[in-house]
Amino acid sequence: MKTSLDHLPEAKRRELSRIVEILFAEFEDALAGKTAPHRKAGRILKVVLYGSYARGDWVQDPIGGYTSDYDLLVVVNHEELADLAEYWGPADDHLLRAYQISRELTAPAHFIVHALSDVNRQLKRGRPFFTDIVKDGVALYEAPDHPFDQPQPLSPEEARHEAQGYFDQWFESAERYFANARENAARSWNNESAFLLHQATERLYHCLLLVLTLYSPKSHKLNFLRSQAERVAPQLIEAWPRDSRFAQRSWELLRRAYVDARYSPHYRITPEELAWLIERVGVLADQIERLCRGHVRSLTAPPDEVAQSS
Repeated sequence: MKTSLDHLPEAKRRELSRIVEILFAEFEDALAGKTAPHRKAGRILKVVLYGSYARGDWVQDPIGGYTSDYDLLVVVNHEELADLAEYWGPADDHLLRAYQISRELTAPAHFIVHALSDVNRQLKRGRPFFTDIVKDGVALYEAPDHPFDQPQPLSPEEARHEAQGYFDQWFESAERYFANARENAARSWNNESAFLLHQATERLYHCLLLVLTLYSPKSHKLNFLRSQAERVAPQLIEAWPRDSRFAQRSWELLRRAYVDARYSPHYRITPEELAWLIERVGVLADQIERLCRGHVRSLTAPPDEVAQSS
């Protein structure tokens, strides 16, 4: 695996060093006072940068409002230590503050956590998400003597079968939530509609990630899921304009809807904001359906046939 960050500006390299520092410090705090042997012996074995900053094609567009996120894989030495709620919530909060409050970071930082045994299982099964990380990722930290296993190929037949199953499950589910969101909006049940739109959007992103990479993080956070999906399919950036306060506020209302639209007496969304979100989720659904169907076809059809149908 690559270890050089020479393709990044010095300021970006400093930010990544700070991110690693935060991850280690918060994980150490999370383990403090734990008595179970595997917890006391808990270790971070690797921190791997993947995505646009690893490849060198990151975007920072202050005019259009789009900024590539830092994407990191944290590898630990025990399955339980990958539990995000139990061990990694403070690290997530700290990184968010470092971007939004203290401005230590010029881009959001997102991370996923897996045990080394789990990553190696995924590599042996040929899962594209993990094989791409091994191929293109940059190791920011590696403990000695804990290598990744050699990635194994995945047959097109297996990939097609899994991808089709994921599409059938997740896209249909997203469509149901989207239809219910539109029905609730027509009845002026705006908060309920916003929550259902969140669920439709979440399912659309999971659908895309599962179909294209056979992996999706277990998360309800739309900012994170959007960044992961746009990393895989940059054309999805167009679904969410970021160049106006109205667009940014509407997205924020959608992001918050998972909790606040159900439980907060202060959550308010206007019919105009809701109508805009319905329009944009419709655009997103059309894009994801096209991308997923095209990907499944590509796993079964000869290359020239795929090119003609795209």
